[in-house]
Amino acid sequence: MAGGDEAAERGVEPAGSVEPLESLAHEALSRPVRGGNAFEETLARLLQLIRLGLVAPGDALAPERELAARFEVSRDTVREAIRSLADAGYLESRRGRYGGTFVCDPLPVTGGDPAPSVTPAELDDILTLRAVLEVGAARAAAARTLTASERESLGARLHELAAADPADYRRLDSRLHLTIAELSGSPSLVSLVAENRMSVNRLLDRIPLLAPNIAHSDQQHEQIVWAVLMGDPDRAATAMTEHLEGSQSLLRAFLS
Repeated sequence: MAGGDEAAERGVEPAGSVEPLESLAHEALSRPVRGGNAFEETLARLLQLIRLGLVAPGDALAPERELAARFEVSRDTVREAIRSLADAGYLESRRGRYGGTFVCDPLPVTGGDPAPSVTPAELDDILTLRAVLEVGAARAAAARTLTASERESLGARLHELAAADPADYRRLDSRLHLTIAELSGSPSLVSLVAENRMSVNRLLDRIPLLAPNIAHSDQQHEQIVWAVLMGDPDRAATAMTEHLEGSQSLLRAFLS
């Protein structure tokens, strides 16, 4: 991983206090709930926001009335979903002037739970879709003229991932990839990337987090971000392709 001075020379902003962008990923996961399973869908959306790092440990959820309006469900449904996630160790309520519902820090550890097997065909499907979506997202992001705020946000996501503890790595990795998708400017693409990322993360949770792979991924992440910031769509797509191929190799080795 290149040092901070080299990253600065390459156009990556240093980490710091960054005003959050209006998150397309957050919007995509806050769309109205459809179908007859309002409670289950609401709980799933809230859990996606948490597990994809869009609401970080220690951060507050939006108020119940706002969540109910976004999901187009009753406040009772939102309240019941929040209560269930609190019982599972993902959320906690705090009283007082600065009270509300907050994401637990740390989050519960779920990696020890037995996971259903994945067939080679299912693995191929998830990884093929990921490649199509995320390579396209990197290319589209690099083709856009980014605002100063967008550039700063992307740089901050890169730096926080490079400095992440192993326990936070995959959550922050998800945030970086979703930020790249957001910079494509396509809410529909962001929604698909977020949904696919949940499937990918369930697979990643079943394999060890290897230090050499983290170091290699950090280098690849810098190459992707550099290409996006420099407005080089071909280079961004190539860097993302190489990065995803590394993850695919590990997943196939451990799960096939």
